[in-house]
Amino acid sequence: MILAPIAHVRGGRAEPVDDAWDQVEAGIVLDPAQLGPDAALGLDAFSHVTVVFVFDRIDPATVERNARHPRGRTDWPRVGILGQRGSPRPNRIGVTTCALLGVEGMVLRVRGLDAIDGTPVLDIKPHMTGFDPRGPVREPDWAREIMQGYW
Repeated sequence: MILAPIAHVRGGRAEPVDDAWDQVEAGIVLDPAQLGPDAALGLDAFSHVTVVFVFDRIDPATVERNARHPRGRTDWPRVGILGQRGSPRPNRIGVTTCALLGVEGMVLRVRGLDAIDGTPVLDIKPHMTGFDPRGPVREPDWAREIMQGYW
């Protein structure tokens, strides 16, 4: 499997902080060695994009392959890494849907992307409501609680 970043995050936060990401604006600078100048043509018709990126600054020694308490909080249950969205995942891949503020050539302006300055971006897709879950969504109480200050 060979993956190459198609872009990098520029601006926004320099350090990962767990909450208040919806206030953060950043650019996603597309790589002209990976994409042509019209790669984002028509993307500005969408209000949101889903960004696939790499948590590239996670120390491989801290990657979780089993279970842990989210954010280290023992008042929340111990949950397997696949049952949470924490960053120290086996492949260190992040996926976030964020607001698309604008497209200016090879730069996408976004708000609410929980990736820090310099983060490699693997893919960008327009958010289409037809891909949202169908039917009721179920999640545990701790998952709702962890997100209260996130956005």
